[in-house]
Amino acid sequence: MAEGKRDADERAFAIELNSGSDLKNVNFTNWAQRIVLEGSIGTLKHADFVEGSVLELVGTEGVLKIDFSKEDMAEASQG
Repeated sequence: MAEGKRDADERAFAIELNSGSDLKNVNFTNWAQRIVLEGSIGTLKHADFVEGSVLELVGTEGVLKIDFSKEDMAEASQG
């Protein structure tokens, strides 16, 4: 996943789709407002932590990567 300048608490994500037809909706009116991305990565083939701190969900139609480690998962679960 691309490294960029961001706060330590921020979480990055990347979505890779096999086809634009897998993207259901992209909605924003300007960059200052909320942006909604909706689509499908298809049927889940596997999920794993890669690159140390990236949760990777691999589907039949694409891949979703989130900057989110096992430690982050444990902390979030304890709420």
